[in-house]
Amino acid sequence: MALRDKMADSARPFLNPGEEIQAVFPAQTASQYVAALGGIFFFLGLNRYRILVATPERILVLDAGKMSFKKARGVVTELPRSTRLGPGTGLWYKPNVTDEKLRVHRRFFKDISAADSVLGTV
Repeated sequence: MALRDKMADSARPFLNPGEEIQAVFPAQTASQYVAALGGIFFFLGLNRYRILVATPERILVLDAGKMSFKKARGVVTELPRSTRLGPGTGLWYKPNVTDEKLRVHRRFFKDISAADSVLGTV
């Protein structure tokens, strides 16, 4: 099963009945440079993984814990669907959507674009 499918499956219990996922992608709270400078255990102590889920009604930011972004554990915040997430730039993009700094790797920029592309039709 692909990573995006695992994230989507774990996010489904937090959706309203009939709510469909338009895009799903992971983010992290700590900079990757923390791991390089302070070590992996220091990084794991500071970092939290998040799963961002775009639906036709809203954008959910879900907590996925400290070890992996495959399993959603709870809702961090809910944003209006009119919130624009991108465009992603650089190696690590920092979307300005919550009070905490989130970082999304360029591997998931196409998911950010997919979530934002729907806004033109709403």
